[in-house]
Amino acid sequence: MIYPENFEAKIRFDRVRELVKKQCLSSLGRDLVDAIQFSSSFNMVNRLVNETNEFKTICSDEDSFPLGYFIDVRQSLEKARIEGTYLELEELYNLKRSLESISAILRFFQNTEEKEYPYLKKLTGNVKMYPFIFDRINAIITKNGRIKDNASPALQQIRSSLIQKQSTISKRMQTLLRAAQKEGWVDQDVALSIRDGRAVIPIPSAHKRKIKGIVHDESATGKTSYIEPSEIVETNNEIRELEYAERREIIKILQEFTAQLRPYIGDLFKAFEFLAKMDFIRAKAMFAIQVKAVLPKMVKTPTALWEKAVHPLLYLTLQKEGRKVVPLSIEISDEQRMVLISGPNAGGKSVCLQSLGLMQYMFQCGLLVSMGEESKIGIFDNIFMDMGDEQSIENDLSTYSSHLMNMKHFLRHSNTNTMILIDEFGSGTEPALGGAIAESILDKLNRKKVRGVITTHYSGLKHFASEADGIENGAMLYDSHQMRPLFQLAVGKPGSSFAFEIARKIGLPEEILKDATEKIGEDHINFDKHLRDIVRDKRYWESKRDNIRKSDKRLNALVEQYDKELKEASKLRKEIIEKAKEEAAQLLNSANKSIEKTIREIKENKAEKERTREIRKEFEQVKIQLTEGELEEEERINKKIQKLKERSNKTKKEKAGDESKVPVTAKSKAQFNPDVIEKADLVKLDNQSAVGEVIEINKKTAVVAFGSILTSVKVNRLTKVSRSQVKKEEKTYNRTSSLIQEKISKRKLSFKADLDVRGMRGEEALQVVIDHIDDIIMLDVHEFRILHGTGGGILRQMIREYLQTVDLVQHFRDEKIQMGGAGITVVTME
Repeated sequence: MIYPENFEAKIRFDRVRELVKKQCLSSLGRDLVDAIQFSSSFNMVNRLVNETNEFKTICSDEDSFPLGYFIDVRQSLEKARIEGTYLELEELYNLKRSLESISAILRFFQNTEEKEYPYLKKLTGNVKMYPFIFDRINAIITKNGRIKDNASPALQQIRSSLIQKQSTISKRMQTLLRAAQKEGWVDQDVALSIRDGRAVIPIPSAHKRKIKGIVHDESATGKTSYIEPSEIVETNNEIRELEYAERREIIKILQEFTAQLRPYIGDLFKAFEFLAKMDFIRAKAMFAIQVKAVLPKMVKTPTALWEKAVHPLLYLTLQKEGRKVVPLSIEISDEQRMVLISGPNAGGKSVCLQSLGLMQYMFQCGLLVSMGEESKIGIFDNIFMDMGDEQSIENDLSTYSSHLMNMKHFLRHSNTNTMILIDEFGSGTEPALGGAIAESILDKLNRKKVRGVITTHYSGLKHFASEADGIENGAMLYDSHQMRPLFQLAVGKPGSSFAFEIARKIGLPEEILKDATEKIGEDHINFDKHLRDIVRDKRYWESKRDNIRKSDKRLNALVEQYDKELKEASKLRKEIIEKAKEEAAQLLNSANKSIEKTIREIKENKAEKERTREIRKEFEQVKIQLTEGELEEEERINKKIQKLKERSNKTKKEKAGDESKVPVTAKSKAQFNPDVIEKADLVKLDNQSAVGEVIEINKKTAVVAFGSILTSVKVNRLTKVSRSQVKKEEKTYNRTSSLIQEKISKRKLSFKADLDVRGMRGEEALQVVIDHIDDIIMLDVHEFRILHGTGGGILRQMIREYLQTVDLVQHFRDEKIQMGGAGITVVTME
C-alpha cells in the first residue's frame, strides 16, 4: 500500500517516469512506462530489476543489440480481427519492419551463451514467429513498402497494360507539343504537365482554340490554359480505368493476405508484447546508465543498508551545474528500525527523506537505484509519507489537521513491513502540545516495530529517541565556522538546529537574540550548544584518526622500503662471496696446473740446472700474475695502515719509555680506563653495536678500522669497550638469536591463522585484529580469514578500513557463499 494518493508527486517519481519515457523508442515502451506500479512481491521485483540489470550489460556494447524498428501496429492488428477488413499498404509495411525487428532480437538471444542473460531469455519463451507470414509479406511488397508487380497475375497484366498505354500517350503528346511549338503557339521551353492525373499541354489562352481538346485548368492570371488534346482523351480514359482496376486488385491482394493472417493475430499480439517489453526494459537500463544506478544486494526482509546512495534527480541537476552530490549512507534494520534526523533548516533533512522514499519506490517498481553495489535493499509492503502542506479549504483541513489525519492512517495500517517517512514531525501547532502528541505517536509506532525516517526540530523527541530501543538519533552536519550545511548524515547523535547562529548570519539584531535567550532559558541554549560541541569534537577526532592512519601507512612504507633494501644488500653480499669463491677456486686450479706442468718439465729435462732455473722463473711469473689481482686491494689497505703507523710513531716518542714496552693487551687488561682512548683500543661509534679498533689518534680525531673500512671520526663520538665485554656481547647475541629463532619455530607450530572476533565490540575487535596481523607478518603467513559475522556490517567495515591501511595486505575479499559469504573476510598477504 502506498499513501497518500499523490505519493509519486511528493517523491518526484513522476519526473523519473518522464525521464524513462524519453528513452523509449516507440509508444509500445511508453505505454508500459505509464503502467509502472509498486510491487511488494519479492519474486516480481527480483525479476524486474534483474531484467533491467541484464539489459544494462547489453547496453554497454552499443552495436550488439538490434534496435531496428519498434513500431506499434497493435491497432492495425486489432482492426484486422474483424472479417472483411484488411491492412492498408502502409500498415503492412510497418508490420513487416517490426516483425523483422522481433526476429532479429530473438536471434540475438539465441546466439548468446546459455547462462548469459537468463531473465531476458525467459521472455522469449512465449514468442512465436511464422516463416509463412514473412514469405507472404515479401511476396506482396518490396523492401521500400511498394506493392510488387507480380503480387498477383492480374496485377502484373494490369500494370503491363498501363505501362504500354502511358508510353503511347507520352510519345503522341511529345509529337503534338513539338508541332505546336513549330507553329509558334507554344514557347520552345514549355514542357508537358499533369492535371487531375492526365497529361496536358500548357498553351497561351490566345491560342487555346487552335488545339482541339478539353481545357482542364487555367493559370492564376488566366494567361495559360492546360489542354488535353482530343485524340488522346480516349487513351487517357483507358489509363484511368486501368488505374481503378489496379487499385481494386491491390485491395483484393491485401484482403486475401489479411484473411490468411487473421488466425495468427493472437500470437502476433504476444510477439508485440515482447517487443514492448524490450523497449521498456531498454529504457529503464538507459536511465540507469544515465544516473549511474546499480543492482544492490537484494534481501527479503524490510531492510535498507545503503552505502553512498545518491538522489538520481539531484544528481542530474547538479551534474549540469558541474557540482557533485554528497552521498547518503543509512541503515534501517531489526536493531535500528527508525532514524530521527535533526539539524538546521536547509541542511538536507527533507532531501534525505525524499531520497529514501524515491529510491525504495523506484526499486520496488523494477528500476535500478543509485547506490554502492555493496548496499543491501529489502522489500516493504507499505510506504507511507507525511511531507509538505496538505491543507484543504474544501475539506476544512488546516495544515496540522492534515498531519494528524496522516498519523491516524499510519497508526491504523502500519506494521513491521511498513516504511514511514515523516517530515517536520510535530510541527504546525503549539510546540509543547505538538511535541507531546508527536512523542506519543512515535512511541506507538516504535512498539509496532515500524521502519522509517523522521525529521524534526523538537528536543523532546531527540531525548525520547536516545532512550528508546530501535530508534537512533541522526544529525545533518553543519559547518559552524563557515556557517554552511555539509549535507552529510551522521547517525548516533542528535543535531543542532543552529537557529541562533543562522539568525546572526542573516543579521538579526543582537538584542533580539539576547532577549530570546532569556526567554527560552540558558539550559535549552546550552543543550543545543553541547550538541554542536559533540559534532565538532567528533569531526576533530575523526580527522585525527585519519591523520594517524596516513602516518602509519607512511611509516609502514618506509619500513617496507628499508626491509627491501636490506634484503637486496644481503643478496648482493651473498653474490659477491659466491663470486669470490669461484674466482679463488679458479686461481687454485690454475696454480695446481702450473705446478704440475713445472714438475713434468723438470722430470722431462732430467733436472738440468739451466732448464730448471728457467722453469722456476716461469713459475714465479705465473705466481705473481695469479696473486697480483688478489693482493692489490690488500696492498692498498696495508700501505694506508703503514702510513698511519708511521704517523703514530712520532707521538709514541713523547710518551714514557716503560709504558711503550708494556704489551697493549696486558696493559688494557691491567689498567682499563674507559675515559682514555688510545691506539689499539676497541671502541664503539655513538653507542652502536659495531666494534672497531683505533689505528691512529690525534687530539680530537681518531682513525678507526671497522672491519676492512677505515674512517676518521671525532673522539667524543667514540665509546671505549674492553675485550672481555666484546666477547661477552658476542656470546649473548648468539644465544639470544638462537632463542628468538626457537621461539618463532614453536610459535609457528601452535599458531592458528584464522581469527574469530564475533561478539566483540568494535574497538576491542579492531585491536585483536591489529595484534593478529603483527603475528601474521612475523610468521610469514600468506593467507588467513577473519570471522566477524554479517550483522549490521559495522564491524566488517571497521576491519576492512584498517586492512586498507596495512601495506603488506595484498588484497581482501568476501568468502565464498557456501563458506560464509560476507560474514568472513579472506585476507591475502604479500
